[in-house]
Amino acid sequence: MTDFSAEQAVWTSKLKEVYGETVELEDEQGKSSVYDIIAEFEVGDRAYAVLTGSGKDAEQEILRIVVSPDGLPELESIVDDEEWEDISELYDELTFPAEVTE
Repeated sequence: MTDFSAEQAVWTSKLKEVYGETVELEDEQGKSSVYDIIAEFEVGDRAYAVLTGSGKDAEQEILRIVVSPDGLPELESIVDDEEWEDISELYDELTFPAEVTE
């Protein structure tokens, strides 16, 4: 179960303000790929970005936004499984709120 709720999340646009609508990321093998920035949000003292690659089979990726020593936002993988699961559930809650039943 997540420690965060949708009420605690704040939509942001730090990456888009610096990089525009897309970012280019390099994988472990040095291959670069372009990703669209779908959403950005902060919860607690951390910030996250939801990205999607190009192509029909592209899946959404959730990465943590950190600030580099020179003050620019950078992306890093979420290595903690519990944090990734919590943030993934929170993003689902933010984008697909539970329907109100009467």
